[in-house]
Amino acid sequence: MRGPQNRYVWFWVFVGLFAIGLALFTYVPLAWSVWLSFYDAHNTVTPTEFVGLDNYTEILSDPSFTSSLTTFAVFSLFIVPATYALSLSLALMVHRLRFAQAFFRSVFFLPTACSYVVAAIIWKLSVFNGVRYGLANTVLDWFGGSGIAWLSTTRPPWYWLVIVTVRLWLQAGFYMVILLAGLQRIPPALYEAAAVDGARPGWQVFRHITFPQLRATSVAVVLLLVVNAFQAFDEFYNLLSTSGGYPPYARPPLVYLYYAALGQGQNLGLGSAGAVILALIIAVVTVVQARWFGLGRRED
Repeated sequence: MRGPQNRYVWFWVFVGLFAIGLALFTYVPLAWSVWLSFYDAHNTVTPTEFVGLDNYTEILSDPSFTSSLTTFAVFSLFIVPATYALSLSLALMVHRLRFAQAFFRSVFFLPTACSYVVAAIIWKLSVFNGVRYGLANTVLDWFGGSGIAWLSTTRPPWYWLVIVTVRLWLQAGFYMVILLAGLQRIPPALYEAAAVDGARPGWQVFRHITFPQLRATSVAVVLLLVVNAFQAFDEFYNLLSTSGGYPPYARPPLVYLYYAALGQGQNLGLGSAGAVILALIIAVVTVVQARWFGLGRRED
């Protein structure tokens, strides 16, 4: 149990508390959610009536749940490539700086420390406020434009601009740091060899050297972006919900599950079934992406 030279003891000293917390606050709730999904659990977390797959059948036949999955697809279609492109651009810019690199790296990373709830409220009340005093409408007024009700206009769906920009501001700096670490791992000898061979700096070097060398890092970033898009909740809920409830549009899966499990009906069994389905979708998408991009495959 103690291992040679008490190595096992020290392992559990450093890892034990984290492992206990992970089990209590992650694995036990996950197992409990799977168990609840097979029961009629209205207003209780200790149900007794077994219903089998009825909760899964009900939620998969609910148009609101399938619509929420469509919302996720639209959101990920915007946010994944936009965040990757912005993060990569910032990483390239910071990597090429010859002075104050640490300062700019910190500045771009700083929004990551901001709460999603706080950022959503700032975006809602100050930047994209639907009244004339909001920052976005003030800028439009300078150029002779009329004010826009950003969060309630569905044709065109201006609310996507608000949701995507707040997520970009919050997470671009985090992925910039990951890509910056990948850039710093590229051997300088490759660029020197390319210069000797006559490669022109700029797009040609980026296309044939920099981007291929970032392949593994880029795959990891894209996987994290897709998983985080599935888990979007705070910005949607705090931007679009009002005293009258949540609008029928732009409702991602976690917002739907929140109202299903904690709304008026408090159907925890139905919400748990939706959570299990969402977890399986995330797992399948992650595995497919990893296999497609060859994550973990030995480099040639």
